[in-house]
Amino acid sequence: MADGGDGRALSVGATGKTTKRNALTLWNAGYNTIFFWDGAGLSIEHAIQSHILDETILAMPSKEVTTQRIEAIEGYRAGFKKAFVSGSSGALNYDNIVNALAAYIRTLKTQDSAFDQYLRGNKDMLSKQAQRGFEQFIELGCASCHFWVNMAGPVPGLAFEEGEGFYELFPNHTGSKYDAIYGLTDDIGRFQVTGEETDKLMWRVSTLRNIAVTGPYFHNGSVDTLDEAIRVMAKVQLRQQLDDNIVNDIAAFLNTLTGDFPQQSMPRLPQ
Repeated sequence: MADGGDGRALSVGATGKTTKRNALTLWNAGYNTIFFWDGAGLSIEHAIQSHILDETILAMPSKEVTTQRIEAIEGYRAGFKKAFVSGSSGALNYDNIVNALAAYIRTLKTQDSAFDQYLRGNKDMLSKQAQRGFEQFIELGCASCHFWVNMAGPVPGLAFEEGEGFYELFPNHTGSKYDAIYGLTDDIGRFQVTGEETDKLMWRVSTLRNIAVTGPYFHNGSVDTLDEAIRVMAKVQLRQQLDDNIVNDIAAFLNTLTGDFPQQSMPRLPQ
């Protein structure tokens, strides 16, 4: 889809199997230092390799079969020769297939949102309501996790290098009605990667860029609307019960984070 996700609560892979978590948007993924909700992907390349071989996603049986399928298309053989220097395994090999996909994903950037323009000095880009929402976003503590260029924590090279994650406990405060309504504690998150007790219910902080158009929300896609996601986050993360006016103000601000989506025309696949 245009927003870089699939609009489903849980995705359906190439063989019809359902994934266990909501698909994160690919837009602006190049700003991340870690990938997947649980941080199991240590780089874009590592994440792509995981997806190619995951039985619930692309379900390719092996690296070798993946390479053979691409190599069988003459146009790809020619294209890889142009794009990559041939080594002992030739230009068209599994690593270069992954590298090509990663290079494309890193181009997926949505820039020049109303908020970006506001930060550059054009104060008219945010309505009074959105400005109130921005103030509330900071005062409530949302910005303690959602900051910097991707509104998802430090960018690569600052506090974290690639492969190092920025995580938050979710729910931070358990026991609210939302735990049961939306199954927030059914999946224990990063613990399934590390086995560390301290990683139970820990999740990678995800981007807020384009958040108004990338629902449904949370790791299980259980919340359909942005307004409800704001209410849930305020309660389970900050122990705040927000009235409708504040929710609407914050939603107005979050809508200003939607950037320009570069046109992605469907390519003509090589013969």
